[in-house]
Amino acid sequence: MDDKTKQKIEKRMKEGWIKSTMMIEVLAVTEEAAKESLEKHIERMGKEENALIYKKDFKKIEKVKNPLPRISEAYSNVAELELLTQNYDKLVYMVMTYVPSSVEILEPGHIKMDMGEAQGILNSVAELIHKFAAAGIGGVIIGT
Repeated sequence: MDDKTKQKIEKRMKEGWIKSTMMIEVLAVTEEAAKESLEKHIERMGKEENALIYKKDFKKIEKVKNPLPRISEAYSNVAELELLTQNYDKLVYMVMTYVPSSVEILEPGHIKMDMGEAQGILNSVAELIHKFAAAGIGGVIIGT
């Protein structure tokens, strides 16, 4: 990592940004598709405002036998990212939009947010659930 990036990270951490790691995994029917789709996915992530990916570690592509019903083999590609997000709302947005396999918040030790940010997060989650329901792939069953 170069000095300019280190300074940018330090400045944003002093401003209260959140440091985290994410594991992103793709599964594809060809090795090339696994590689290209993960690279493009992370490239899109890198263009997000109020987020900074400062480390990318692409793992070796692995052949997987019988990963899903009716699929005899596929290729798994994983990348570990280190990133900063301006606030918790942005981190939640990144998780909902780019669906990492796992997320770990590294810093700060405590996160404080105002009511507006908390409401924004809840509305984002509700919107996502409604999108699933509208697409016919999920939703919530309301008991009577």
